[in-house]
Amino acid sequence: MDHKYGKLFAGAASLALAATSLGAAAVVADNHGDGYIIGVSNTVQGNGWREEMICSIKAQAAASGEVASLNIAHRNTDAAGQLEDIRNLIAADVDAIIVNAADTEAIAPAVKEATDAGIPVVSVDSAVNEPTAYALENNQVEYAKLGAEWLFETLEGEGNVFYMRGLAGHSADDDRDVGFQEALAAYPGIEIINEVHTGWSQDQGSQQMLDMIASGIPVDGVWTSGIDNVIVDAYLDSEEPLVPIVGADNAGFVTQLATVDGLVGAAVTNPGTVGGAGVVLALEILNGERPLTPASEEDRFVRVDPALMASNTEEGQALIAAAQNPNLDPEWPVGLQIPGWTTYTDEAIIECADL
Repeated sequence: MDHKYGKLFAGAASLALAATSLGAAAVVADNHGDGYIIGVSNTVQGNGWREEMICSIKAQAAASGEVASLNIAHRNTDAAGQLEDIRNLIAADVDAIIVNAADTEAIAPAVKEATDAGIPVVSVDSAVNEPTAYALENNQVEYAKLGAEWLFETLEGEGNVFYMRGLAGHSADDDRDVGFQEALAAYPGIEIINEVHTGWSQDQGSQQMLDMIASGIPVDGVWTSGIDNVIVDAYLDSEEPLVPIVGADNAGFVTQLATVDGLVGAAVTNPGTVGGAGVVLALEILNGERPLTPASEEDRFVRVDPALMASNTEEGQALIAAAQNPNLDPEWPVGLQIPGWTTYTDEAIIECADL
């Protein structure tokens, strides 16, 4: 398999070898002769990125021809609720579990219970802090660093930046802060005039931007953690001059980069379709191409590297033009596929049909 956008650290291993080296718990049970049952646990509902993630799981499960059904716990809840959901999936005798962790530490006991029961676990988006689970995630450190470096260079190393983070306590937000701070250290002329957590909420981020504009404090650039099109809207609604803005590759923002006069910005890829890739990884484990549990901490990570689409370069403009898709929800990332991983059609993920 050609993993063009992510680096695989784990080699293939047989179930026999896994059972010898890791013990009886490493043998994946074949419970369902008509196809696998895959459980899914996600704790944020209504967010465009998470909805794309769920739809990619459905589409890839259908495309694989190996999944009989999905048992999806997709609701707004906290770590305690996710612990309950994972334990319910174990009790339901699913063959594998895909999880987007609400709290990478708090849900680790339930993940360990799953792998002890012979159920492989793939955490997507945020790597659960449990060494028996695989982690397939976007490289969030590089995501933040790539966008921040573009912004600071666009500002020629001088200016006031509004730093709009994601969900406080989420591992992806923590990783992005690492990347942002690494970039910032190289630009002493950049001043962070305000730092907020948007909670990855469109309404909250919009209000924070409007409040910042109303404060009268000069803003020369905005770095956002994926709450982006509403930031542009806030400037347009306030009739304030646009400043360089960094966001994610959400369809609404990518469209603005192509259509809003005077907007200079950059979209950094962060595909929600790591969910679909997680299905592929889970099936590799179930089919004996990988052991139930990784042999080492390094082996368990698969990361998808980001790319940048900047409106102030010819290359970026071409990428932005190619990414336009009027069929997408504005909050969905435009990267519907992860080459080398997902095999569904674009139409299938947009349809988001149940199995």
